[in-house]
Amino acid sequence: MKTTAFFSFAAAAGAGLFMASGIAKAEITLRYAHVGVEGEPQTRYAAEFAKLVGERTDGRVKITVFPNSQLGNLSEMVDGTKMGTIQMAHHDFASLGKILNDMSVFNAPYIYRDAAHAVKATQPSTSDVLQELNKQLVEKGGLRVLGSCYRGARQLSANFPVYSPEDVKGKKIRAVPLKLWISMITGMGAIPTPVEITELATALATGLVVGQENPLSNIYAQKFHEVQSHIMMTAHMQSVLSVWVNEKAWQKIPEADRKIIEGVAVDMAATSLAWEQKSEAEIKAKIQAAGTKIIEEKDGLKNDEFRKVVLKQIDKDFPEWTAYISRLQAIK
Repeated sequence: MKTTAFFSFAAAAGAGLFMASGIAKAEITLRYAHVGVEGEPQTRYAAEFAKLVGERTDGRVKITVFPNSQLGNLSEMVDGTKMGTIQMAHHDFASLGKILNDMSVFNAPYIYRDAAHAVKATQPSTSDVLQELNKQLVEKGGLRVLGSCYRGARQLSANFPVYSPEDVKGKKIRAVPLKLWISMITGMGAIPTPVEITELATALATGLVVGQENPLSNIYAQKFHEVQSHIMMTAHMQSVLSVWVNEKAWQKIPEADRKIIEGVAVDMAATSLAWEQKSEAEIKAKIQAAGTKIIEEKDGLKNDEFRKVVLKQIDKDFPEWTAYISRLQAIK
């Protein structure tokens, strides 16, 4: 039989149970939503995550993935998982800020040493900060972060060359519709203009915004480089997506299978890091071959100036994060 809220049990003998090798098995189905399109690492991540969970639980837990905003935009996706109409999802940690503001700290710019540090700091098994905030997230919103997906460093793109914050001053730059992004783009000196990812290509093509920021893999998969003349390697954020689950749905899963899913989350975080490190140079070359110019520090990009003004704005807007950021930076 199937429930409409959280999961379904594949049944036999009229009671929802069947025997396989002498072991009773109940199938639990989870709906997993995200905004990624075909060709993106995050889309590959979700598909591989679902596959591994199915294999390692011998089919007891089945994850059905709905990419490309099929179950709604970012806000609708968060609300859906909170209500339980969607059981799993992934997006930036800041997406959960509407439920628990401090969850956004994991997406704060310029706080990680490198990609490996970012992954370790965003895993429940290795991050005391996430363990602490996860408890609050469960209590306040009925959601739990299971792990993270690494997508690479976020880079700035525009219809003109940018070398310092002065070059984007007063320009309309797309911001993810979240408080943290508004603060970051404001710190850069630009005018933050919230645009959903599904509408960004059109916004860039029509001039509603003249720039945006995303990991190279997403810029290429979404073809933003085709409507932007320059990409600046600012690496202002390590893009780490949080993978979360509705707590009621989670507790319905037998403990042994929950441990298996947690293991998959750990493995997939490492896998996503490896994917990105392997593909970045290749994607960069493809973007340049398409005619888009890439500006790096060796070309005069003043990343130190961006770091200084952005961190100043973050400190102003989020003074409550000072202790969290210190603890995250201390993770080895």
